Amino acid sequence: MEERETKRMAIRIKKAFFRIETARKITQFCCFLLFNAVIFGLGPWPVLLPIIGTLGVPQKTVGEAFGALQLMLFELMIPLLALASFILTATIVSRSLCGWVCPFGFVQDLLGYVKRRHTQVSLRTHNFMTQVKYVVLAIVLFISVTISISLAAGTGQSYSQALGIFAKAPFNALSPADTLFAVLPRIIFDVRYAIPTLLETPDAAGAAINGLSSVPLLLWVRLAIMVGIIVLAVYIPRSWCRYFCPNGALMGFLSRFGFLGLKRDPVKCTKATCRSCVEVCPTLVPILDLPWEKFNHPDCIYCLKCVDACSTKAIKPKFP
Repeated sequence: MEERETKRMAIRIKKAFFRIETARKITQFCCFLLFNAVIFGLGPWPVLLPIIGTLGVPQKTVGEAFGALQLMLFELMIPLLALASFILTATIVSRSLCGWVCPFGFVQDLLGYVKRRHTQVSLRTHNFMTQVKYVVLAIVLFISVTISISLAAGTGQSYSQALGIFAKAPFNALSPADTLFAVLPRIIFDVRYAIPTLLETPDAAGAAINGLSSVPLLLWVRLAIMVGIIVLAVYIPRSWCRYFCPNGALMGFLSRFGFLGLKRDPVKCTKATCRSCVEVCPTLVPILDLPWEKFNHPDCIYCLKCVDACSTKAIKPKFP
């Protein structure tokens, strides 16, 4: 009896360890450390990836293609490297970097474990909200392109001054990832080094409290957006990726023509009685309504949870 229980336990551990989801989490964790590899003493690499991270932080090793795209346009440079990063990545591996590599996606996946039962979004609301990220993308590109054209024409100084911090990188000025990975650590370090002074100087505490009123409004807005996105990710898995990420919107558009996709075996699939693949999908991709030969859905991040969840092994990646 004990031997049988031991075998069952060994089988469960083996299944858990060799699941795709386990490999994905390990990959995400390693990439998270590597992309913030100041702890290993590594310097920045001349690499741009279409992921949501931080812009202009020396501790990172790889660049953010969407942020570089905005900066290059502001600096009157043709953003060939940033565009190549988007096009090549989307063509070869579609949006898989969103599911396996993106640091902010990893944070959202971890937040998804806070609540066991997540909020169910109605199909009507979901379909409406998925368009928001394309609106954000259009606004960011409109600002970046128009300011680049006006600066090139020599008439953009007033336009740039009016936009202020939004001129160089309109999205990154409010990006929750930038706030989480760059702005918030900077605030924590500043507070950490200010604590000894507050303890030694009697009047310093009152001055610090009064100084809160002079904190820029933009900082409070950034913190509010970050907190809102984090709380939303606890209740709705990958809510940022689903509804707001302009990087994901651009990658989703380009990945329609990507080599990597998914296929569903109609013989093995028990579509009439099973919806496991749809239920586990963090971005609510309508897998059972898509062509079975091969599908490239713009919201699919290729986390392959559907592959793990399918009891008949009817879903598999397909390349090309």
